[in-house]
Amino acid sequence: MMIFRYTPNPNYKPTEEEIGQMRQAWGGFIGNLAINEKLDSTNQLGFEGKQIAADASVKDGVLISESKMVSGNMIVKAHSLDEAVEMAKGSPILSMGGSVEVRSIMPMNN
Repeated sequence: MMIFRYTPNPNYKPTEEEIGQMRQAWGGFIGNLAINEKLDSTNQLGFEGKQIAADASVKDGVLISESKMVSGNMIVKAHSLDEAVEMAKGSPILSMGGSVEVRSIMPMNN
C-alpha cells in the first residue's frame, strides 16, 4: 500500500492550469500502473473528517501529524516492498513536496 501525505497550505489556491497539470500527472501515474496490471485500488481522501478517541469522544477535523495530512492511498500489486518503492518514486505527490509511505498489507482472515 502507498500512503500519500502532503503539507496543507490554506493560503495556496492553485490556478485552473495547475489543477489540470496535477490531474494529468496523477492520471498518467495511475494509468501507467493500471496498464501494467499493477493497480489494485486507489482512493483520494476528502478534506472533512472526524477523529474518534479511545474514550469515544469525537473531534472535528482530520489528523495532521508532523505538519502533514494523509491525502490518499493506493494498493498496488508488487512482488516485494522494493518493487512497490520503485513504483512510488513516480508519484506526483513527490513533485508537490509530499511524501509516500510504502507498507505491506496483511489479508484479514475470517
